[in-house]
Amino acid sequence: MEPFQVHILAADRTFYEGPCLSLTIPVSDGELGILAHHASMIAAVVPGTLRWQAPDQPVQLAAVSPGMVKVEHNDVLVLVDSAERPEEIDAARAQREADEAREALLQKKSRQEHQIAQATLARALNRLRVKARGVD
Repeated sequence: MEPFQVHILAADRTFYEGPCLSLTIPVSDGELGILAHHASMIAAVVPGTLRWQAPDQPVQLAAVSPGMVKVEHNDVLVLVDSAERPEEIDAARAQREADEAREALLQKKSRQEHQIAQATLARALNRLRVKARGVD
């Protein structure tokens, strides 16, 4: 496979920059696979598992939060609020966040608080899924 350039940027850091053979990104209607010379496009990223493979490396996983991806001229830019490798995820903390979000959803709250609790729960569950997949 031919490599292409990828830039995965989280709000607080550069997560990964370099050559990539394949990239799979969670989007609203499933997963988007990107290889070299992909057509130009922009798409919304949803919370989920991002997978990428650098040359001569195994496939890497990351839990990502909402953001966007832009593909143009064999260069891919992924902008997300957060990106975490499985080894960076604190499973106990993620479980606490999921439990607190579930509790908040059961309480009568404003629409905005309900949406925040839903987003928090989705992020926590995604982090737990990625952590479980990344542990061999």
